Amino acid sequence: MTIPVSASVESAPGADLPLVQLLSPEGERLQHPEFHFDGDDAAIRSLYRDLVMSRRIDNEAFALQRHGELGLWPQALGQEAAQVGSARALRKQDYAFPTYREHGVAYCLGVDPALALFRGVSLGGWVPAEHGFALISIIIGAHTLHATGYALGLSLDGVVGTGDPDRDAAVIAYFGDGASSQGDVNEAFDFAAVNHAPVVFFCQNNQYAISVPVSRQMTVPVAQRAAGFGFRGVRVDGNDVLACQAVTAAALQQARDGGGPMLIEAVTYRMGAHTTSDDASRYRDADEVEEWKAKDPIARVEAYLRSNGTIDQFFTDIAAEAEQLGEDIRAACHALPEPDLAALFDQVYTEQTDELKEQQAAYVAWRSQYEGVES
Repeated sequence: MTIPVSASVESAPGADLPLVQLLSPEGERLQHPEFHFDGDDAAIRSLYRDLVMSRRIDNEAFALQRHGELGLWPQALGQEAAQVGSARALRKQDYAFPTYREHGVAYCLGVDPALALFRGVSLGGWVPAEHGFALISIIIGAHTLHATGYALGLSLDGVVGTGDPDRDAAVIAYFGDGASSQGDVNEAFDFAAVNHAPVVFFCQNNQYAISVPVSRQMTVPVAQRAAGFGFRGVRVDGNDVLACQAVTAAALQQARDGGGPMLIEAVTYRMGAHTTSDDASRYRDADEVEEWKAKDPIARVEAYLRSNGTIDQFFTDIAAEAEQLGEDIRAACHALPEPDLAALFDQVYTEQTDELKEQQAAYVAWRSQYEGVES
């Protein structure tokens, strides 16, 4: 039996949700009847800095993995606008639930990259109590339920809909187009809708669930699913940092005011591979990548700033700052200890089982044969 390939999501029945865009790929400001970016050029320069720094973190960590310093790295190359724009809409009392690719969100919230986790010397990359940022989730989609439960807790704690901007809080849950096919995510949608939870579901539709294109995952946009659960979905140009911030700010404010959940689908593209263990050339064409390069989220902001009088020295200074950040990341990574694989056996259960003790002893015995041997 031949399984038919579905048509493009963009041409499927019902795929008529408008795409919110406030900055074109050419760097021209656009207007939208509902969503507005109220910042001035100084604010846009600040966003540009965050975009560049986020990409520098990503590129540096990728290089570290290729040099054997990290076991794995999931690139966010090309998705910086979705992450920076949405993160800059958060307030200090809000709470973010990321997956494993939200390096730009972490940077905007003042959280160090999860180098220790991807080096294998830590079970978690971030300290949630410090930054309003949950530990990264590699179990795809499960954290959307955690985010919804936390959001419901905010309602029960009386910090939603009070009218106090310094107190009212909301939650944002990040996931990808592939995760949207998980049952956990759909359960979270239903639970959030029924309980009017103050949560924003932020889907970075980067066009691929590892190697599976969107056209083989769904026949309507992700954002359209929200209607089936009884709340609103909005599609935004995920490479437009101004639109991502404006739409997320509106969604978070609705949640803080007690207006319930919203689903945002940020239409973007994963320029790199799924992770450093993936070869993206096996399932996508180079022409497709080149087409999306023309929509680069950093290039369009730079084009706008240059056309509106930002001098060369600004870009030179940002580039130098990014280079220093890269050096700092390398130093931080090199300062991490080597992972102790024997310690993994101590982390499975609260009380270690006899079987695990035997496995741990066997591993330590095997390892001891090679201690002191030059690799």
